[in-house]
Amino acid sequence: MALTNFAALTTEQKTAWAMDLWRTARNQSFVMKFTGKGHNSLIQRITELTKTEKGARAVMTLLADLTGDGVVGDYTLEGNEEEIKAYDTVVQIDQLRNANRLKGKLADQKSIVNFRKSSRDVLAYWLADRIDQIAFLTLSSIPLTQKTNGALRPVKATGQNFSDLEFAVASPAPSTNRSVYLTSAGIQNGTGYDATDGSLGHIRYQDIVNLQARAKDEYIRGIKTGDGEEIYHMFVTPQGMAKLKLDPDYIANVRNAATRGTKNALFAGSNSVMVDGVMVHQFRHVYSNEGAANGARFGTTNGNDVGQRALFCGAQALGMADLGVPGWFEKEFDYDNQAGIRIEKMLGFLKPQFKGNPLRPDSLEDFGVITVDTAL
Repeated sequence: MALTNFAALTTEQKTAWAMDLWRTARNQSFVMKFTGKGHNSLIQRITELTKTEKGARAVMTLLADLTGDGVVGDYTLEGNEEEIKAYDTVVQIDQLRNANRLKGKLADQKSIVNFRKSSRDVLAYWLADRIDQIAFLTLSSIPLTQKTNGALRPVKATGQNFSDLEFAVASPAPSTNRSVYLTSAGIQNGTGYDATDGSLGHIRYQDIVNLQARAKDEYIRGIKTGDGEEIYHMFVTPQGMAKLKLDPDYIANVRNAATRGTKNALFAGSNSVMVDGVMVHQFRHVYSNEGAANGARFGTTNGNDVGQRALFCGAQALGMADLGVPGWFEKEFDYDNQAGIRIEKMLGFLKPQFKGNPLRPDSLEDFGVITVDTAL
């Protein structure tokens, strides 16, 4: 009698399921909306390895602006050319895996096809969600031992923790001139851990305008749009967005400048709003310390101030190694009574830093992001 072999998919069929899973995951991932292969992307995807003396590596190239004034008239240009200053930084890569396994055919009472579809859906969502979490923790310079709400992740056996990823230790602390916190007096240098207890302020319209000016003064490149304008992106928690929408200056500007009627941002309930050339997005995985233990939150003395780490981003704020579609593997257990599906994805993340800013040529700075600690 012929038996159905769950694992008897052709190579082409497995590839199709893997591509379908990756397409689903990319559509569900929040950060993948901001990725691109070029230097004009908020998150630069490196999809191919570069051959180096140390082997094939995922290399992200940062381009600094030219600082010279050139040559005028007919004076000699040859020999006076300006060097393009490019800084290569390596994004470490690792493998992230997960799997589903049926308890047994009798307990499942479903067809194999439905199990594949269900597995694809839940694993795609899991992969998209974990990519989002890792990306925001990396951008925020928060260790992967924490969740995005500040709570500590359970410590499991070696190899089962985000902190075991090769790139987990690669994200540096926010650089001195790229980290600020907000008070009633406006923008202050430092992080929320430097703020006097109870002094953190909520994000306001005027803070976003001032942050944009600061980014331009700090030579953080915006992202060029089709009409040649530069825009920045800012990411806040849903609670942070709620506080912004209650700011009187924000309400007045949206009321007077935006479209009248139900499409106005005051009534549309959109997750993203444009504020003076800055696109502000709310997302649940923007870091907050609401789940952190007492004493581990913001504030210099007691460490009990609840807040968020908003992110003000320009071009190349984050590097992502995205190497191929995920692997899709199927296996039978217990004399073919149990079916299992495993996926794996090769990836890596890095918040790049470089020297070469015209303001401070010898200072190592975050390339494309300012961390903004605020109250919630």
